[in-house]
Amino acid sequence: MVFLVAAKEIKEIVRSGQFKWMLGIVVLLSMVATYISHVHWQEKNRQRIEAANQARELWLAQGSTNPHNAAHYGTFAFKPQFPLALIDPGVEKYTGVSIFLEAHSRNEADHVAAADQTGLSRFGDLTPDFVLLFIVPLMIIALGHQSVTKEKEQGTLKIIKTQGISNRQLIAGKWLGNYLPVAMLTTCLFVVAALFIGEFDWKFLATLWLVYLAYFAIVNSITLVVSSLTNSSGISLVTLLAIWICSCLAVPKIASSYTNEKHPYPTRQEFEAAIAEDKKKGLDGHDPWSEASKKLERETLEAYQVNKLEDLPFNFDAFRMQKGEEHEAEIYFKHNERLKEVHKEQTTVYQKLAVLSPFLPTRFMSMSLAHTDYSTHWHFADEAEKHRIKMQEILNTNFAENSRLGEWGYKADASLLSEIPEFHFEALDFNEVMSANSSNLGILTAWLLASFGLLIFASTRI
Repeated sequence: MVFLVAAKEIKEIVRSGQFKWMLGIVVLLSMVATYISHVHWQEKNRQRIEAANQARELWLAQGSTNPHNAAHYGTFAFKPQFPLALIDPGVEKYTGVSIFLEAHSRNEADHVAAADQTGLSRFGDLTPDFVLLFIVPLMIIALGHQSVTKEKEQGTLKIIKTQGISNRQLIAGKWLGNYLPVAMLTTCLFVVAALFIGEFDWKFLATLWLVYLAYFAIVNSITLVVSSLTNSSGISLVTLLAIWICSCLAVPKIASSYTNEKHPYPTRQEFEAAIAEDKKKGLDGHDPWSEASKKLERETLEAYQVNKLEDLPFNFDAFRMQKGEEHEAEIYFKHNERLKEVHKEQTTVYQKLAVLSPFLPTRFMSMSLAHTDYSTHWHFADEAEKHRIKMQEILNTNFAENSRLGEWGYKADASLLSEIPEFHFEALDFNEVMSANSSNLGILTAWLLASFGLLIFASTRI
């Protein structure tokens, strides 16, 4: 009986001119969004690969040079374009794509795409995730808001009940009839996206697909609940549109404002001032006359049991600069860890507020599975800093071991530059991503179960 009701519902939907218009619009938007995202993804990927290759060529082109000069010359670490960014670009345009790696400084990511956009970008970008998160739920509401109310308004509900069908069977059939077209449309969109992407990890794509199917199941259940509890299609539509506005627009904005107010990041000026203050208290590799430098000098002479720096088996100037690098790296680590703590605090608040709307856990999981969330960016920044520290260690060690005190004109062989490995970034694997999103997954599952529970309750009120 359930499948008979579902089949009837699907036939009515397919015959509806409203459905044909909506389907055409959603399909058109989906195809355009996927194509545009694919073009942008390819172009950005090409630019990053070319920029990375050029940065490497420029680094090696220095030839025979002083190691510390090479350290100041620096190079770049580029964040790769991940395949599922085609579906959900996340916060990529706000986080930057490259970090300049140089001596004595931990730089932030640069080349932020949002900085180059016009005011029109405030209206949002047409991407597959925009269609999935905002447009498809509207389609579900448009299709399902009158599923039960039309039976009441047309007086056909009693006729249907005389056929021996229970309320639960009726609601289950209508739920299935409304959900299947949306599920098929979503599946087609993911298949097309997969064809555009080419190489990717099926576990990430399949999980992303299931997350959106769960999100649509929740929206569909809420739509049927409202349609069951109201007697007018107009009231049902207005109520559902109000719910859509609250859950997809108001709650995310309120959550963002509240979180930033409760756990604010320090301003750039405050952050840089705190780092500068800590640097003053420690070792500066370029200042041989500071108290910290003199202390290092005494400790080194005692450790090697010599009386003069010239008697040391290495260049103390380069040794001091390496110790200065290590000290500054600890300072940068300390203050960036504080930023990460704020991020974790904000994430915790977001996860608690996710119970207010299924939009939030879906959004967070979508970005995380696509590797376009802030956590991935933090991971990239940390890996770039590790690469910078290793690079400085190799250069300063060569300078210290192959030159004498005061020999600032020393030049290392060009082969030294090739000892600095190219930067490669690997994002978290599937198990790590799912572990980090256990809370979001739990909340999304709770929303799914709760919406089914409300649907069962609503079936008793018809």
